Amino acid sequence: MKKNYGLLINGKWVKGSSSLNVLNPLNDKIISKISTANIEESIEAVNNCHYAFKSWSKFSAKNRSDILKNFYNLVKKNRKKLSEIITLESGKPIQESNVEVDYGASFIEWSAEQALRINSDVFESPELGKKLFTIKSPIGVVAAITPWNFPLAMVTRKVSSAVAAGCSVILKPSELTPITALELGSMSLEAGFPPGVFNIINGDPKIIGEVLSTNTLIKKITFTGSTKVGKLLMKNSSSTVKNISLELGGNAPFIVFSDANLDEAIDGFMMAKFRNAGQTCISANRLFVHKSVSNIFIDKLINRLKRLNVGDGMKSNDIGPLISDKALKKIIDHVGDAKKKGAKIQFGGNRHKLGGLFYEPTLISNVKKNMKVFNKENFGPIIPMIEFEKDDEVINKSNDTDYGLAAYFYTKNSSRVWKNINNLEYGMIGINSGKISTYLNPFGGLKESGIGREGSLQCLDPFLETKFVLWNYD
Repeated sequence: MKKNYGLLINGKWVKGSSSLNVLNPLNDKIISKISTANIEESIEAVNNCHYAFKSWSKFSAKNRSDILKNFYNLVKKNRKKLSEIITLESGKPIQESNVEVDYGASFIEWSAEQALRINSDVFESPELGKKLFTIKSPIGVVAAITPWNFPLAMVTRKVSSAVAAGCSVILKPSELTPITALELGSMSLEAGFPPGVFNIINGDPKIIGEVLSTNTLIKKITFTGSTKVGKLLMKNSSSTVKNISLELGGNAPFIVFSDANLDEAIDGFMMAKFRNAGQTCISANRLFVHKSVSNIFIDKLINRLKRLNVGDGMKSNDIGPLISDKALKKIIDHVGDAKKKGAKIQFGGNRHKLGGLFYEPTLISNVKKNMKVFNKENFGPIIPMIEFEKDDEVINKSNDTDYGLAAYFYTKNSSRVWKNINNLEYGMIGINSGKISTYLNPFGGLKESGIGREGSLQCLDPFLETKFVLWNYD
């Protein structure tokens, strides 16, 4: 890993007008220094990206696919290096970072294959002498803005699909975890990406976000992050009527019905809750347990919580630190608010004895709707638990949120499965599983959790325009 990273503009590493230290959340030590872009440098990157699009969009699908396959092979070859960087800058356990590299690489491989499958429609004309058909063409320059919690996978999901479609990309990764993205930038050049097809700029989110969301050369924005920022990008991009995809916040319910296999439900919950210390948009944010099994479920869950190892992600612990002091303060505020309003701490509830940005895995019962742990996205290792008795009751409570990204439930009743699938207001649902993420998943949510989908069979569609043609050949 380098001590200093520049901006990646038009295939070259450029020293920015200023710099930023990237810190390890484990100990607050400097990992590396990165260049940051001002307004002028950001505009320069956009201009170069636009110029590169003119030629890249003319490359054959086979050519684009082959370059992406090279990129995939390089990511897999550098799995260990990338995993260590992810853990250093995000704090997540190394075993999770290994999984993220594999997960992120799967998007590149899939997009490389899908580049060969772009197809159009031909319609039977109702009139003689006419041909009716559609053609697909790349949308243009894409601005991708990615979060800190999956610094590799969120980049590859967006960039590989856009590039496969024939678009050029300008990436703004999170300022908290930019090194992973910059290493991917180096690999993209080695893989054969032409200069300017993939550009990376770091810096102040407000400054760069303003440029990317208002510049007329950018035709598409794909953003993963908070609902607050997503709304701002929508507002700014409306001035030029940009195409926009948003994957925003979540408040995922995890429902355990009375007929569920409790041991399997515990396993699924631990997976859905504690990945990256609970700092994911699809993390199980609220735990609903049927009253008839709640006591035994609590006992089983506490036994599992006691076995969690908290500490340095490089040492194969289960939970690492939170990403920042701001994240820690939010957790402390949410737990304090719950206690003040009558909730009961069943386990944990304090900063961890390790200090720093560590927080204890925490189970909270007697949770009410007016508590922040219920109606806000917690983004941490805390579990608000709510008992229920009737199916309609728990579905209504699950839907009682502005968010609609992911939901989970455990049951053996197939009739209940179909009913809940239809009634839960969420874009992704896990049934008897705490894992829903795969490259085949059309990732996205309902309500204020976002607009559009990424990944799956239609992974290239957000980056393609459809033109209709009527040809009167007679």
